[in-house]
Amino acid sequence: MNFHYKNKPRPEKDMIFGIRAVIEAIQAGKDIDKIMLRRDMTGELAKELYSLLEGMNVPIQKVPIEKLNRITMKNHQGVIAFISPVTYQRIEDIIPAIYEEGRTPFIVVLDNITDVRNFGAIARTCECAGVDAIVVPMKGGAALNADAVKTSAGALMKIPVCREENISNALKFLAASGIKLIAATEKAEQNYTEVDYKVPIAIVMGSEDEGIDPAHLRICQELVRIPILGSIESLNVSVAAGVILYETVRQRI
Repeated sequence: MNFHYKNKPRPEKDMIFGIRAVIEAIQAGKDIDKIMLRRDMTGELAKELYSLLEGMNVPIQKVPIEKLNRITMKNHQGVIAFISPVTYQRIEDIIPAIYEEGRTPFIVVLDNITDVRNFGAIARTCECAGVDAIVVPMKGGAALNADAVKTSAGALMKIPVCREENISNALKFLAASGIKLIAATEKAEQNYTEVDYKVPIAIVMGSEDEGIDPAHLRICQELVRIPILGSIESLNVSVAAGVILYETVRQRI
């Protein structure tokens, strides 16, 4: 059964507001989950902030001033930055390190998964199953916030999370690194147990409503499905992830 939750307001300790404060946080190397800017923001400090944000791997939302005021009535000056509770890492750094250690890469890629609790539950299973890293999109994915960390039972503080601006490029990098891309999709004919998970792999999971982006599916070398015997068309994505991750564990052990 799926449950839908309303987004709860972020505690102010998870935010930085004010143009100068946000500029200083960026310059200090703080990991930022996203930044919300007033649509019509102008001025010299605003130009300095825009210049800093160019080329940064941080989601930016331009919103009406009313939306910012609903988040905080303090003097935000048209800028609110949400601080990430974890430090994002680069998949380009992680894969070579795994190979250098003589291990077989085990990666999970989450595509279009927006529910924070599903994200946290998947991360918890990933940590228990020995996954090396989780790859998520910069835009269109679940927020990596306190709720996600709590649902993950702290796993998101232990397992590397790589936030990628372009998931297609990330998948192509993984494939070029000798990693087999296995997509879990109802479009597949092959049962998930019929695949070899003992080789370097990346398991790609999509949301229950939209699934994996078709462009990303085309990059994957293997498509697998979990048999559904009842009348409901799909499993909860965190449950489906657990099934496939532990098939990997079973085969590797």
